[in-house]
Amino acid sequence: MVTTFSLAHSVFAEAVVWVTVAFVIFFILFGKRLWVAMAAMLDARAVAIEKEIAEAGRLREEAEAMLKDAEARRREALEEAKALLAAAKAEAEHLAAAAAAEAVQAARRRERMAVERIEAAEKAAVTAVRVAAVEVATAAAAEVIRRELDAASDAMLVNRAIAGLPAALARKVA
Repeated sequence: MVTTFSLAHSVFAEAVVWVTVAFVIFFILFGKRLWVAMAAMLDARAVAIEKEIAEAGRLREEAEAMLKDAEARRREALEEAKALLAAAKAEAEHLAAAAAAEAVQAARRRERMAVERIEAAEKAAVTAVRVAAVEVATAAAAEVIRRELDAASDAMLVNRAIAGLPAALARKVA
């Protein structure tokens, strides 16, 4: 049996084989250069990632510092608000106590003024009654004197009144 060797049916006739051979030759010739270029590119990417990680860490530290600062300011503001509220409450209580004391004083003043008005009205009423009584007594005495007193008795009464005038004035002065 005679075998004929034909290229058509050999391993070298397959395109996959030639692509593989070309790939191997390509990597043998350019593999080291490609590996160095890929390694440099990956190293540059690693450095960039490390920088980004460092930047993210720095930003995180800044954010934590800002958070602590904001919390401290919030606590300070809360304490200040509590102090203002306590001061306002104390001032309100003080004003309420002052208003109550002023109301009590005003009520006492009004009561005192009402008592004074009542006393003045009583004095005026007593004075009016006295004046009316004096007028009535004077009128009655004048009527009695006119009916029962003659000229001689009248002169005697006037002389006696004039004689008693110095003693009456001395009592009033003393």
